[in-house]
Amino acid sequence: MTTSTASAVPGSTQSLPLAPRPGDRTLGPATEQGLYRPDVQHFSLVGVIWDNPDTELHGQVQVRTRETAGGHWTGWQDVETHNQEHAADPGTAERSSGRVRGSTAPLWVGDSDGVEVRVRADGEGTTPTTRAPLPAGLRLELVDPGTAPADPAAPTERRTRAMGTSESESEPESATEIPALNRQQTEEEARKLRTEEAAQGEPQEEAQGESQEEAQQERRAQPYIGPRPRIVTRRGWGADETLRERGFVYTKKVKVAFVHHTASGNKYWCSDAPALIRGIYRYHVLSSGWRDIGYNFLVDRCGNIYEGRAGGMTKAVRGAHTLGFNTDSMGIAVLGTFGSSKPSKSAVGAIARLTAWKLGLYGVNPNGKAYLKSGGGNLYPKGMNVRLNAISGHRDGFATECPGRLLYEKLASARKTAAKYQGR
Repeated sequence: MTTSTASAVPGSTQSLPLAPRPGDRTLGPATEQGLYRPDVQHFSLVGVIWDNPDTELHGQVQVRTRETAGGHWTGWQDVETHNQEHAADPGTAERSSGRVRGSTAPLWVGDSDGVEVRVRADGEGTTPTTRAPLPAGLRLELVDPGTAPADPAAPTERRTRAMGTSESESEPESATEIPALNRQQTEEEARKLRTEEAAQGEPQEEAQGESQEEAQQERRAQPYIGPRPRIVTRRGWGADETLRERGFVYTKKVKVAFVHHTASGNKYWCSDAPALIRGIYRYHVLSSGWRDIGYNFLVDRCGNIYEGRAGGMTKAVRGAHTLGFNTDSMGIAVLGTFGSSKPSKSAVGAIARLTAWKLGLYGVNPNGKAYLKSGGGNLYPKGMNVRLNAISGHRDGFATECPGRLLYEKLASARKTAAKYQGR
């Protein structure tokens, strides 16, 4: 039976249970499951979820879809199965909410109305009995991102605001973007921000490994900051603010920027990026069970930068992007998959511009190093102080392929460029 989540708001999520595939005659949990539905409601993004977020799916997930325009079926496409490393830290309220599920990465397929999926467990040998069982509760998620109320690509409709730091649940922001500033304007806004923060007090969590006084001194002495880039706001990409949890969670500062890829494929136009982000947002919240989209910022292949998790673009908002290292860090996800495809120069340049500005707000040299305390993961035990590049790849904090080999190789260039933007 097809179920639709949050049908009263734009967009929808169809959640369909998988069943054992013909030929799987194992006794116990099935090692091959699938689904064929040629008659579903329109969707543009797919993923597979399961009950236990601590269980990994060791196997292969493939989908093919029918295009709404023309009715043609695509070939089989691989879905990235290892998505558990993109998650809230162990022991946090977000992780232990009871709503979190295991999930693959989402795959962008474009407007579709038919789908077939097959899931096969890894294992030696050719018979099902030699393979490990699949996780319990496998379901196919079909996400329709809906239509955004605002179009950030239409200049006549753009509305801007000065800093984008005064997000309020009772007073939603109406701006679709914040504009780029030159260095002088950026420094003036940074001074204003520090004054406001001094008057309002610090966010709720203290920085790990330093005193509150040391953190305040570092924020006051900021000789280097890159010019603020143009950023499309949540309203600009059409975020439905009724989906996410109310309230925000902050850490003390931002010391490291982790770069990711969304593993959602490269078959999108830049004009599709707002819809793709809306799809990822719905998938993270309604399918994976997170409080909001996991990343703090997203970047498309044209170099456009998008606000991610709500709470203030200048603030140290805790995300769910790098398991074990979401405190005192931010996550930047480039839309696409970069294991065998090169990221665009525009995307790498956007990473440099964004980190030069955001890390500069916290007195961090993008070409330097910083210590983060591990919250637990598969590379570093909980409580261990780990020395990381200020601009790191996801794989530096967790054993994963993310952000893809070809994007990871570009991070050294991004560090040097970001430092130059800061005037170092």
